Amino acid sequence: MAFIVTLSSNELDANQGKFRIEQRLTKSRPKSLNIDAALDGPPIVLLIGEAPAQSGRDRSRWLAWIGIVARHGTVGAVDKSITVDPLRECLETVPLDGLDGILNDVPAPLRQEFDRASLLGTVGACSNAVWQSLEGALRARWPGLGPLLDWLIAQADPPVFGNSPADQSWQEQRDATGSLLRIADFPLSALAAWQRPQSADAPYTAGLIPQPVEHSLIDYDVRVAGEAFGMFSEWQQGNTVRCDIHVLHDASGRRLEVVNVNATPVESRLGTDMLYYHEPTKSFVFVQYKRIDPDTRSIYVDARLRSQLDRLEETAKMSSPPAQPSEWRLGNDPCFVKLAYWPQSAERRPTQGLAPGMYLPVSYIRLLLDDDCTRGKRAGSTARMLGYDQVERHLTGTQFIDLVKHGLTGTVGTTREQLHALVKQRVDAGHSVVLATESSDESVRTRQARTRDRGAKRRTYLHRTHKQNPPNS
Repeated sequence: MAFIVTLSSNELDANQGKFRIEQRLTKSRPKSLNIDAALDGPPIVLLIGEAPAQSGRDRSRWLAWIGIVARHGTVGAVDKSITVDPLRECLETVPLDGLDGILNDVPAPLRQEFDRASLLGTVGACSNAVWQSLEGALRARWPGLGPLLDWLIAQADPPVFGNSPADQSWQEQRDATGSLLRIADFPLSALAAWQRPQSADAPYTAGLIPQPVEHSLIDYDVRVAGEAFGMFSEWQQGNTVRCDIHVLHDASGRRLEVVNVNATPVESRLGTDMLYYHEPTKSFVFVQYKRIDPDTRSIYVDARLRSQLDRLEETAKMSSPPAQPSEWRLGNDPCFVKLAYWPQSAERRPTQGLAPGMYLPVSYIRLLLDDDCTRGKRAGSTARMLGYDQVERHLTGTQFIDLVKHGLTGTVGTTREQLHALVKQRVDAGHSVVLATESSDESVRTRQARTRDRGAKRRTYLHRTHKQNPPNS
């Protein structure tokens, strides 16, 4: 389907600057607008401008912005709202009316439906048939919009994950990727447009569709490749390890390099690890994923999990004692386990949040496993369980991310060489690794000010990829 937001040329001009900074829009829509019958396609949003009416002339409208509906909300007794995120500028004038208008390529009944849904100053909705006709006209007459449409539609109509080993592994890697973007303050949409890779053994990031280059950043002085390309170059050459790298730059000069590595077939993979490394402070945080049952929301603690806790404790020893105030941490736990679950009735629309679950520091898990609260439910049971019924306190995703963003948890004085050795060790052991390294010239004070700033932030970025060629068959 398509929502249509129609603004006057004056209102559009007045909001252009705001749209370019925030790249999102929340707009009220009448509660009387019946959209249920039209929910048969990706929830596209067309933001169109309309020139002032002139006597004896037809309407003069143009497509200015295009996006997808992130969510619906209620704002009052009369109106509801839609939030458009991401919202992107067309960057070319796309006339809808007149001799050159693309509505001339739309069949009359569908054109009439579009006109009824595009009343000035309102939010309307039309069927997927209208959108499909418009999409075909846009791709034929304005081929430069094709990559942007591909990027948006991939987010608006994402593949539904099933219960196969590949889908479950990609779910975990997707959640890790989203967590890393939140920590580094990059938009979730940067790495959200995704389609299934050809190989089930491929990393999640192998299926990402990069956003078309932002025109505002074309002249930005981007350093080629970045450190990650050299660090993991050996994995880019062979056929046994799949390694894909995505590099994001923002306008202030911060760089985020996201590396996703799989070395084993998905059937024998041991799970997903997430690492975030902050280059200026030489600090990393490690998260190991554990899937819990979505119904019982718990997991039995077996010998393998206990041995994994041993290895995480060894990893924590890579940290040095703090020598200055900026190196102080809340504790000595840079390693966490995320007990995560994915509800079976997940919606088709992409979710903005992370997978439900709890973040548990390793030292806390040790205390839990020595306490009666984690004993099995049967009398005299020696089994141990971890889950919502057993753990009274835990870190939520928001709490964990805030701690990392403010530098209040993580290692101290860890080098890139140590990080590389750790990643190689985890990959060789059969884990899928999602690693992000953030580099910048920010001072501690500047980083804190950016993290605490709740105002509108410029969400433009540049996305570069370095994908490994598929192995020869």
